[in-house]
Amino acid sequence: MKNSTSAAPAPQVPAPLKNAPLRTEPRPERSTGSRVGELVQRQGVLAVLLTVILIASFVYPTFASLDNARGVTVQASFLAIVALGMTLVIITGGIDLSVGSVFALGGVLAAWASQWGFLAALLVPLVVGGAIGLVNGLLIARANMAPFIVTLASLLAARGILLAFTDEGATTYLVPKDSAFAELGQGSVWGFGYPILIALVLFGAGGLLLQRTSFGQTLFAVGGSSDAATLMGLPVARTKILVYTLSGLLAGLAGALNAARLSSGVTIVGVGMELDAISAVVIGGTLLIGGAGSISGTLWGVLLLAVIQNLINQIGSLNSSYQSVVSGGFLIVVVVAQRYLARSRRTT
Repeated sequence: MKNSTSAAPAPQVPAPLKNAPLRTEPRPERSTGSRVGELVQRQGVLAVLLTVILIASFVYPTFASLDNARGVTVQASFLAIVALGMTLVIITGGIDLSVGSVFALGGVLAAWASQWGFLAALLVPLVVGGAIGLVNGLLIARANMAPFIVTLASLLAARGILLAFTDEGATTYLVPKDSAFAELGQGSVWGFGYPILIALVLFGAGGLLLQRTSFGQTLFAVGGSSDAATLMGLPVARTKILVYTLSGLLAGLAGALNAARLSSGVTIVGVGMELDAISAVVIGGTLLIGGAGSISGTLWGVLLLAVIQNLINQIGSLNSSYQSVVSGGFLIVVVVAQRYLARSRRTT
């Protein structure tokens, strides 16, 4: 009798599914609160600005006049140019306290150099302002020094150079009348001064740089996390050096334009301008911790501060010190709102 052993049946392996659709997890949709929060951060200052303008136009008829609008925008154009550079710096997570002193120094140097012509009056403040920004960037990026300390030292140094150059403010350099450089600050196109047009062109270029170039994306990456940006192979040190150099260049340019408008290099201007620039940038939605911000928001923030100042002048019974009170109030509200929005995003 033969013993027959039957082999156990081999386990059946399912054939690979050739045409089976891939199952992908659906992307979690952002909550309505998160999207509203982002919209408020980006465009909230514009809504406030339009509301203030609308109310002021009804209360003070002279506020809505074209002449008043020209005056407000010309006055705001210098701060706008400085705040543009500050925006790039803050997006990277830094700060530049030297811009007010560089603004004043640039104006004095422009007025002094205007005796040698248009190009000298424009190039000297640009070179000096850019050099101060370059030193700031090198110390911050290469020596790993704190931006607050470095730019505070530059603030004091630039103001000291200004005082030494003008004999403690006793010497005032004048811009030659009817010169091409004076026309740059006092001339206009369709009633709007050249400083306004220059500021708009610079903001347009800054918006394209920030949103449409790899350099702009690098700024956001560096501000979000400098260590992560380094691991990604991004040029972190070079980016920081460039933004501080640009900030110095723009502060020097704004000072030169202001000197052309005033026909002199005034030594007392620019005091506290760095704080106004920071306020405009933060009110415009740029986070002080870096990694988020917009050029358009900074423009609306500058205009809001300028409109507040103009309203105080319209009232007449209030002095200019109330602008600091209102600006400080706006700044506190915006910073608290930013912290709340950031916290709500982490929880959604």
